[in-house]
Amino acid sequence: MLVTFSIALKHRLRFEPFTHYEDLEPRLKHLHCVAHRADNIEWTKPSTFKRIGSRLGLPMAESNPRKLIKKSEKPLGNVPLEILNYSSTYIRNIIDNGTFKAPIYQTQALNSITILNDILTGTDRVLNTPLPIAYSIAISQITWVYILVLPFQLWKTLEWVTIPATIFAAYIILGLALIGREIENPFGDDVNDLPLDIYCDQIRHEIDIIMASGNLSTDDFIKSDDNMLLFPYNRHGFNSVKGKTPEQIRKLLAAKVQGLYSKASA
Repeated sequence: MLVTFSIALKHRLRFEPFTHYEDLEPRLKHLHCVAHRADNIEWTKPSTFKRIGSRLGLPMAESNPRKLIKKSEKPLGNVPLEILNYSSTYIRNIIDNGTFKAPIYQTQALNSITILNDILTGTDRVLNTPLPIAYSIAISQITWVYILVLPFQLWKTLEWVTIPATIFAAYIILGLALIGREIENPFGDDVNDLPLDIYCDQIRHEIDIIMASGNLSTDDFIKSDDNMLLFPYNRHGFNSVKGKTPEQIRKLLAAKVQGLYSKASA
């Protein structure tokens, strides 16, 4: 569920509201999500004009990232939120049937669901709070007017050097103007956006490692002769202190501190 939630959240933040994506569909087949019944509208590649215009910061050339949502004729729901609902249902069931008995763990599990919901709402807030459109248009217009007028201002002073100077200045000015556009939505596929695919792969990999560890017992790693309790003072394992009294263990710990201090002072 945790891996599925992270992948579903990634697609939601990229305005991909359906469930037919290669990394998501196999994980959602057993869940009855609203988006299963929606139209699977495929994303179309933007035209050359739109690609170049969006790079140059031209508002009229930008594609609407929400166009897939608008084209759908059926409800899309909220896939990450529905996954959290299934997760909370699972936790409630294992609490009710006595499988999940420890109250402190029950509280932690429910708090984790709340934290995931906070992450969902927080990222939604960032995604749906863009820069004001009037501000974006004004900055774009001022930038381009200044760049177009700049050669006439520099000609008397720089003459033929005006051409490379204008190109260099335009590069800097357009770069500054596009900074706001880059940080407005950090969840896309651009180079400067957050690597959401890497985040999801890392979450999946780490959860797989934890699940593969099985049900651990303290005897497996504490009462092992490979457990060097006094390292780096010595390399004796657990059996070297097994059966000793608390006073004897304290003396060994004091000897460890004294031995390490003596080595550091030498």
